[in-house]
Amino acid sequence: MRRGIAATALVATLALAATACGGDSDGGQTKGKGGELAGEVTWWDTSTVGSEDKVFKKIAEDFKKKHPKVTVKYVNVPFGDAQNKFKNAAQAGGAPDVIRAEVAWTPDFADLGYLAPLDGTAALKNQDDFLKQAAASTKYKDKTYAVPQVIDSMGIFYNKKMFKDAGVEVPKTVDELKTVSKKIKEKTGKTGMYLRGDDAYWFLSFLYGEGGDLVDAKSKTVTVDNAAGAKAMNVVKDLVTSGAAKTDATDGFDNMQKAFKSGEVAMMINGPWAIADTYAGGQFTDKSNLGIAPVPAGSAGQGAPQGGHNLAVYAGSKNLDASYAFVEYMSSPEVQAQVTKELNLLPTRTSVYAQPDVAKNEIVGFFQPVVEKAVERPWIPETGSLFAPLVTEYTKVLTGQTTPETGVKTTGESYRKLLKGWK
Repeated sequence: MRRGIAATALVATLALAATACGGDSDGGQTKGKGGELAGEVTWWDTSTVGSEDKVFKKIAEDFKKKHPKVTVKYVNVPFGDAQNKFKNAAQAGGAPDVIRAEVAWTPDFADLGYLAPLDGTAALKNQDDFLKQAAASTKYKDKTYAVPQVIDSMGIFYNKKMFKDAGVEVPKTVDELKTVSKKIKEKTGKTGMYLRGDDAYWFLSFLYGEGGDLVDAKSKTVTVDNAAGAKAMNVVKDLVTSGAAKTDATDGFDNMQKAFKSGEVAMMINGPWAIADTYAGGQFTDKSNLGIAPVPAGSAGQGAPQGGHNLAVYAGSKNLDASYAFVEYMSSPEVQAQVTKELNLLPTRTSVYAQPDVAKNEIVGFFQPVVEKAVERPWIPETGSLFAPLVTEYTKVLTGQTTPETGVKTTGESYRKLLKGWK
């Protein structure tokens, strides 16, 4: 989405830059006496409010213990708004010094010239320690534009007590999911699964399960509208129409979390980012009641998307040295281990997985092999923009406004307009 900024949006962006970004006179000071780092670094964090944000804010502020003359200005920006807000702020010349970016945003921001290359800087300390698949999303045109902070994938979360009450086992396939959901309804009166309907990222596991993908970057071919894509749309539509799953068109994440935490539904598909919030639910005051298993396989196999977040530095930052040091700190082994301990998020450094507290973490034990087999998205600038047309059609399919075949056909047409010259 590379639209220009309207006049009103530009005014708002300039105001945002003046109040929230690290580009003022104080933030411009990069070194104090004796070459010591000094000044202000503004960090836009996109983590979940009410659970993750508290931990990341405290960790970020602790950076001052290492560099007493650097102040970190923490700003939590809603994840759904952050990509475009950063673009607008960068276009206006006043983006934050550091942003926590979803992995697909890195090539997009780099292509626009908004990110500082990190090769040869303090930000990439011990870069050979990063997991290969995590580091892949930080590269663009043979340069490194980000540092992997966390890596993730998706699994099926289930309520162990509800499963026991219904006398069912964890479904390994989509067909079994339908059977299990039917028994849960018969025995408990509750719906089997909540299928998030307002975010196409939740569709990817079903798409991969049918052997499909959004695009083939190597051959520059759009594939979302092939037979596998249409079949995957039929699969998710059938889950809803059969009553195996309930869905929504808005506020999907919050509605899904509320339904699962209250025991309204027995299952949901989610990732490690949702664990802290899930544990806060009434059904999971006993944490052992939460079960996690691989996403049920489709006709072609089991697949889940590789996700995660990177830390990137704004190319226009007036405090680059302190920003590099902050990124190195936030991705260091000690901080990653702390994040895993407090939030059950997966590290991106190989060495951290060997630490005793991380190695014995039950959530890490489940998601680590899932991540190792996760499907990488194409690391092209347009990857982040592929979801807008897809989610429109995905939501229409789930809510009965269009057919699965029409949904993927329309999505494919949108992709070919976006990816000029692609088949």
